[in-house]
Amino acid sequence: MARTIPASRWSEKRDFVELATNWRVDGMNILWNYVWQGWDSYQSDVLDKVDLSEANQQLERLITQDIELNIREVMSRYEPFVIQQERYEEENMHPIRPKQTDLSFVWYQHRTSKFAIEAKVLYSDTKSGVKEYVEEINENFLKFRYAPLSSEGGMLGYLLKGDCAKAFSNIEKAISCQLNHHPDFQEREHKTSDHQRIVPPDKSYPVKFRCHHLVLQLTKNSDLNHDEKIASDGPKNIDVKN
Repeated sequence: MARTIPASRWSEKRDFVELATNWRVDGMNILWNYVWQGWDSYQSDVLDKVDLSEANQQLERLITQDIELNIREVMSRYEPFVIQQERYEEENMHPIRPKQTDLSFVWYQHRTSKFAIEAKVLYSDTKSGVKEYVEEINENFLKFRYAPLSSEGGMLGYLLKGDCAKAFSNIEKAISCQLNHHPDFQEREHKTSDHQRIVPPDKSYPVKFRCHHLVLQLTKNSDLNHDEKIASDGPKNIDVKN
C-alpha cells in the first residue's frame, strides 16, 4: 500500500490534544496563549503603524504569514511542538495538491499529529461577512478535510469592520451551534463550539470536535481609525521548561 513518508514513519494515529494534555495538563492553554501573545505583538509591531484603508491587498495571506513569525518569537523553544504555515494534510492526500491549513502546530516527535488553525478575513460582522469563515468549518473541519486526527481545531477571524459580538452572533446562527466563552480567556474574544462529526466507516477519527473561534479586530474602530491603541489583557509569561 502506498504511503506518505510521515504516515510510514508515524503510523500510529495520535490526537494532538491528547499529546499536549499528557505533556502538561494546561498544554492547550499554553498553545492558545502563544497565539494571543503573537497577535498582541503583531498588532503593536505592524497593524498600529499602517492604514488599512490603503494597505488592503492580500490581507489574509500576509497577516497569517506575519503572525506565524510573531508566534514563533514568543514561544520558549522548550515546547514539544512547533508552528508552521500551510503544512499539508497528508492523511487525506489529493494526487495533485493536498489540503493545507493556514497554520499548524506540529508535534515534533510525531509529525502526523497536528493542531490546525484556519484564518479568514471578515470584511464585516454581517451574515454575508462571516459566510466564508463558516464554510471552512462546515466543509473542511467537520468533513475531515482539515484536522482528521485531532479532536480540536481553530479559526481566526480577522475582523476588518464591525463588532466582535455581532460577528460571533452571526457565526453562531450560521453553524447552528452554541458558542461559549473559553473559561481561561474570558477577557479575550475567544469562544468554542462543540460538534459531532460523521466518521467514514473505514476510519477511526475523533467523533467529537471542538472548534475554537478567535475574532481579531484589525482596527480599534470600524472606521479604520488607528489613533487609539488596541487594548489587550497583555501577554502572560509561561514557564514550559519543566
